[in-house]
Amino acid sequence: MCQHIGIFCNPEKSEKRNIFQKNWLDDSANEMSLINNLIMKFLKYLTFIIASSLIFFGCDQSSDTDFGTLRVLLTDAPGNYDAVYVDVQEVRIHKSSDAEDGDSGWITINTEPMVVDLLELTNGRYEILGEEELEPGRYNQLRLILGDQNEVVIDGQSHALTTPSGQQSGLKLQIDADIEGGQIYTLLLDFDASRSIVQAGASGNILLKPVIRTAWLEQTGTISGSIEPSTSLPWVYAIAGADTVAGTRAAENGDFQIIGLASGTYQVSVIPSEDGYTPVVLSDVEVNAPDETDVGTIQVDTE
Repeated sequence: MCQHIGIFCNPEKSEKRNIFQKNWLDDSANEMSLINNLIMKFLKYLTFIIASSLIFFGCDQSSDTDFGTLRVLLTDAPGNYDAVYVDVQEVRIHKSSDAEDGDSGWITINTEPMVVDLLELTNGRYEILGEEELEPGRYNQLRLILGDQNEVVIDGQSHALTTPSGQQSGLKLQIDADIEGGQIYTLLLDFDASRSIVQAGASGNILLKPVIRTAWLEQTGTISGSIEPSTSLPWVYAIAGADTVAGTRAAENGDFQIIGLASGTYQVSVIPSEDGYTPVVLSDVEVNAPDETDVGTIQVDTE
């Protein structure tokens, strides 16, 4: 018999209690080990899920930047007509400069056909023909395919424009475009209405033989300014050497803007369409792409 603080202890009962405590501690240790194993498995599974998600989103983001975007715009160097309507059916691009109409590998840029009045696309205005994501690489050829609904309006009278049979497969344009992933490229098609409409001799037919200048908008600059008096209704041309590169007709308020010009030195020629005014030429107008060169106000004198 033993005594501890006035309480008698039974050695046999004390031994049983010790055995019970030992078994309870062993069971608790086993349970804790099981819980720890479950936690470790859960953490491993969670780590796997997180890693897989990162890989998935990383791959998805990479696939987005693996493509470049090509946007095609249409603008006009206008002609002396009331309106010029062109029926744009399809804009297609190909890596090969020798690809024919029936070859594989063509990529369509526009989403739907449209009829456009070229004379509305002056003074920096343009029509977006379409855009498409492209795999990186060099694309050499663009085809502009026109439909049958082409016409010109002269002195209020509409005349159908006949497209030569050789152009039924589309107008071939050499573009030499190097497309890189994650970049946006804007190709400007400057449709020269005055040079594209041709009288077909004695037949009386009026032909549409498109003359189109191409320019990469990101690599070009702009000439802008204003003509006074605006009542002279002037044509404005950007001339490099002997080449009339681009032109426009000033707006009713006299403002003008010529876009898609490569860096270089130009003459700006102002030709009034109304009688009684004299032409004006500005020399040594510098264009530094992609900036805009504002030549200010150009005064047109009376004769």
